[in-house]
Amino acid sequence: MAPTRPPTSRATGFVGLAAAAALGLAGCTAASGAESDSTPDVLTVAASAAITTWDPVRSFSTEALYLGNVYEPLLWKNAEGAAEPFTPALAESWEVSDDGLTWTFAIREGATFHDGEIVDAAAVKASIEAARDRAGASFIWAPLESIDTPDDSTVVMNLSYAAPMDLIAASTYGAWIVSPAALAAAADDEQYFEAGIDAGSGPYTVGDYTPGEQVVLEAFDDYWNADAAPHYDIVDISITPDAVTAQQMLTAGEVDLATNLPLENVETVASDLGAEVRATNSPFNFLAFFNTTRPPLDDPKVRQALSYAIPYDDIIEVGGQGYGTQARGPVPKGIFPYSDDVPQYTQDLDAAAALLEEAGHADGLELTLTYASENSSEARFVPLIKDAFAKIGVTVDVRAELFNQQWENAKSDPATAQDIFVVYYWPTYSDAGADNLYSLFHSSESPFFNLSYWNDPEYDALIDEAGTLTGVDRDAAQAKYVEAMTLLVDQAPGVFLYDAQAVTVVPPELSVGKFNENYPFTTFFAPIRPAE
Repeated sequence: MAPTRPPTSRATGFVGLAAAAALGLAGCTAASGAESDSTPDVLTVAASAAITTWDPVRSFSTEALYLGNVYEPLLWKNAEGAAEPFTPALAESWEVSDDGLTWTFAIREGATFHDGEIVDAAAVKASIEAARDRAGASFIWAPLESIDTPDDSTVVMNLSYAAPMDLIAASTYGAWIVSPAALAAAADDEQYFEAGIDAGSGPYTVGDYTPGEQVVLEAFDDYWNADAAPHYDIVDISITPDAVTAQQMLTAGEVDLATNLPLENVETVASDLGAEVRATNSPFNFLAFFNTTRPPLDDPKVRQALSYAIPYDDIIEVGGQGYGTQARGPVPKGIFPYSDDVPQYTQDLDAAAALLEEAGHADGLELTLTYASENSSEARFVPLIKDAFAKIGVTVDVRAELFNQQWENAKSDPATAQDIFVVYYWPTYSDAGADNLYSLFHSSESPFFNLSYWNDPEYDALIDEAGTLTGVDRDAAQAKYVEAMTLLVDQAPGVFLYDAQAVTVVPPELSVGKFNENYPFTTFFAPIRPAE
């Protein structure tokens, strides 16, 4: 179906402290830059993020914590509630044609990479083409047919079909702009970046790296954005996978900030330190697939009954230690196309029992459920599902499996696979229509992420149409997605548990910017300042 035709849109602006605050990149209105004395200002951090690669193109994991401080995209996606949806980064402005097939970006003048190379249209083109060819998230660039650079400050993206290139260009994976010299070196040597070499334009450079132990970031003196320049000259990060160890380091005063603490200890730690606890949106979502290919879960009434039996509030309290909100479908709150208009089930054991009786299962059922054994939240809340189902006569055989094993078993043969598959999911970039709604429930010839194995032509058509609209008429796309999500909740090929919240403990000595759900693995260090 041809997309509707909105007027040409245009976004433009300049990044100052107010814009950075909207993005979640600003912590306070203190003057930027470190104090002018001979002793560098150092921020010490305990961070759980492992580094699977320093290659900004191949990156597709938790090293985004570091890369988000070293590299920049064309634009940043702002956190929910911001006055504007985007903040310009290396693109000062951008516009899209009426048909959504041509996106034009004006590249910022005066920005340089850490190796001295100039940020220009050629660098942007080389970065995006490298991402399209070999990025861990190369698939996000599927709509891109070609790139033109009519001059040094203009990049034109030509698409094979309308797509939301603003969201794609703001991705935390596969969208960093990289020095062409480094891209050429990495093309000749796949290990080029792995010693901690960086080639970004962001506020920090990689000063030192000890694998598995430490990352030291140093402020980039020639950073183009003076209004958002770092306060701290050095960020000394101890790689600390264990949350309890991070807690001990924080409470002992060994570090100024910890990015990951045990959820069950957050309130105690905050009380001991006089710190603030912040719970905000995140893109992380818990749900469970029902195997719709065979009885009894091929019957929507049975799936609806089980959806009514779920103790949603208890699951959030136990699984998320209270830090979460009940899901409205598989799209997390704060991420497009989330909507409060999507309905929810609430626990109603009488309704659940009545539906089971209508479906001919008054005597109960026996089902198997799998979950990822390494996921501590799932391990905490799965017993609640088992107990709740028992109250309506449904016996559940719970199997804890390593996720890779769980996933491979589920993909092998739906006819012999599990009945219920619990999963923890998040979108690659800030379009959960193209990702969550498509990946998790759109039909396919063989199962990949749709482990309900559901095949509904009406749902597929709505998702397909919405996808064609997102690049040209986001409101119309949103409406189609809401229609699809409403159908999804009604037909219940899965049960939608909760959206996990991001929890941050902010020590009283620091001013820290708002968490941005669009960059969930990144703690932005440049805006952090001493509290006033």
